[in-house]
Amino acid sequence: MTITITKKAYDPEFVRKVEEISGQNFHMCMQCGTCSGGCPMTELMDCPTRRILLLTHYGMKEAVMAANTHWFCAACQTCYVRCPRGIDIPRVMEAIRQIALRENINYVEPADIPQEVLEELPQIALVSCFRKHTS
Repeated sequence: MTITITKKAYDPEFVRKVEEISGQNFHMCMQCGTCSGGCPMTELMDCPTRRILLLTHYGMKEAVMAANTHWFCAACQTCYVRCPRGIDIPRVMEAIRQIALRENINYVEPADIPQEVLEELPQIALVSCFRKHTS
């Protein structure tokens, strides 16, 4: 994923919203990569966690929203426990997910799930999925 940072792409409102919703000062991130190195979901993410923090710091909303990282974050707290700056990264990912959902950007479209899958999956799994991935 190649991203060019330009002044025109900077969205200060996005940065403010992530700070407000998460309650975290993600600007303290020193890009050590400990979060990405310990994340059990990294293999599924198209953009490492530390890069998402950097892009969020620079207000690159389109690039952050285009990545699947915030959808795949399991909120396992491994990155938070290992972060030398004490940034609660799962809260930042949840804030980004909330911003996407408030803009009606769904990761899972319930109508697109095949009937056979709906019949086989436990209802609790569906409810959990819809809570996290749909607006």
